[in-house]
Amino acid sequence: MPTYRYLRDALALPLSHNPTGEFIFPCIRGMYDKLSNPRARYYLYYAPHEDPGGICVAFANSLAGPFDDYSGNPLIDNRLPTTTVSHVSSPHVTWDAATRQFFCYFHGENYTTRVARSTDGINFTNETPILSTRLVPGTSETSYARVFEHSLPGRGNKYVMIFMGVRNGRRIFYGWSPNGWDNWQFSATPLVNPEPDGLTDISGAHLVKRNGTTYVAYHGNDGRMRLTEVGNAFDRETHLGVFHSPIASDNGRVAAPSFGTQDGVSYMFYEAGPRLNARICIARAV
Repeated sequence: MPTYRYLRDALALPLSHNPTGEFIFPCIRGMYDKLSNPRARYYLYYAPHEDPGGICVAFANSLAGPFDDYSGNPLIDNRLPTTTVSHVSSPHVTWDAATRQFFCYFHGENYTTRVARSTDGINFTNETPILSTRLVPGTSETSYARVFEHSLPGRGNKYVMIFMGVRNGRRIFYGWSPNGWDNWQFSATPLVNPEPDGLTDISGAHLVKRNGTTYVAYHGNDGRMRLTEVGNAFDRETHLGVFHSPIASDNGRVAAPSFGTQDGVSYMFYEAGPRLNARICIARAV
């Protein structure tokens, strides 16, 4: 992994939707090659964590930011078509080229992960639950999911999901789907465990492909980000240690990375600060 250095806070203040003064789980997406008339080159998705949450987006023409929030936020609130939940949070948006749609994955409550679809990355519909604790035996939460195109041998899948499950501590679990929308199946065995890192809890997982193999980047309960090689077949768990630690302005915690590249320069968007008082920051590779 590159060495990343803090560049700036991601969001230009004030914000149109800011019920709790904290934001988590950035997801950065390039739109210039997906939409004929995007509002900007890059869309940054994020959400408050505390009730009522709300899935938000902000815009910038450079990954260096800052990002201006959308006046129509939240895109998805806690009053869903089929139910009302205490909060919705942790957005991850994937572009499905086959259907020319964006899929937004998010949680609400903490034991349910949902997906909604959009053609423009802003107006999402068809909210559908796809993951709950009953599908992963012994878990009490299944949330903070990210989804990536990645085929696993013998699974007939196009997409994988990596997410946090709570089972004797927070661990990284995974699932797979042929299309990213439905027919999800989930492994009962965790993909990455906290104990080899000397931790009790890990979360905020992001798939990273480099050097012909596949890794998971994630954060731990000590406030640092780590990397573990899981292999292209998700058949190993080789813990490689810390790749990013907090600086003073991160207030003891860096978490939930999302990665992007512009003009050959790598950027990392991340959550800085205590879990219930976090903000979104941008770091750039040095």
